[in-house]
Amino acid sequence: MSRRWVLTGMLVAGAALATGGRAGAAEHANPIAWRRADPHVHKHSDGHYYFTATFPESDRIILRASRTPQGLRTAAEHVVWRSRDSGELSSHVFAPEIHRIGGSWYIYFAAGDGSGLGSIRMYALVNPSPDPLTGTWTARGPIDTGWSTFSLDATTFTHRGKRYLAWAQHDRDIDSNTNIYLAPMSDPLHLAGPAAMLSRPTFDWERRGHAVNEAPAMLSRGDRLFLTYSASATDSNYCLGMLSADADADLMDPASWTKSPDPVFASSDVTGQYGPGHNCFTVDEDGQTDLLVYHARPYEQIEGEPLLDPNRHTRIQQLHWNPDGTPHFGIPVPD
Repeated sequence: MSRRWVLTGMLVAGAALATGGRAGAAEHANPIAWRRADPHVHKHSDGHYYFTATFPESDRIILRASRTPQGLRTAAEHVVWRSRDSGELSSHVFAPEIHRIGGSWYIYFAAGDGSGLGSIRMYALVNPSPDPLTGTWTARGPIDTGWSTFSLDATTFTHRGKRYLAWAQHDRDIDSNTNIYLAPMSDPLHLAGPAAMLSRPTFDWERRGHAVNEAPAMLSRGDRLFLTYSASATDSNYCLGMLSADADADLMDPASWTKSPDPVFASSDVTGQYGPGHNCFTVDEDGQTDLLVYHARPYEQIEGEPLLDPNRHTRIQQLHWNPDGTPHFGIPVPD
């Protein structure tokens, strides 16, 4: 298998599918947001798309709002929260996600205390205002997962009337940086039971540079659930893996989930996009067309620590579907 994990011919075919049959043509004017990594887009019932992402200095949380996905590109950016000067919540503000739950807005995010990456834990901002661009955001947490180690990338979803939290965390007894965990929730800030580990980096493509499974994102369609995640170091090796489960299965049973043996979305020499990952899903203005939101860099070579390179840009493209009901990601479209 080649370094890009697929043959060039397959990449070109993937490009055609990812762009509605027109290889090399983008459906959106990408990037949507320059130097905004770990993007999350929430389409709300008020008709707005709300966007947040990791800020390059990792010291604040921002929001944009637009009535169209493309409009996020030029929408005003609002700083809704800044890190503290010292101590808890003072550094490494990573991977915010915005959700509307029970009449309030929640932004899940990760932050540290300034002592290093090992201090990073998961928190939430809460705002009761109907408009997330107004009102007061209050920091809550850290979210107790049952053990205290490096953790980040919290996402929440409901299935069959039950709310869940999925996230990435380090286990000192496992030879990896982070694994993917899932737990039911009693409310938006607390878990209702112990976590189940759904995935850890075992394949070669999940362990390049760093042994990482992180950034879970849920997608539901028909009688199937799909949980994507990001793997390997944040350079050109970064890519998306995927777990799948039947909608009727016990989601807390790791045996209910099947891991794809190969990455489902990866770097492309064809389109010049590298390290695509940390994705979320939304729908276009028609309410039906599925969209994939992710970040990627427009170059392969990075000097020094990839995490310090700020040029991961937010991108959006249509997500297609295979005849068997599984998502077809194609490849990252060109700028």
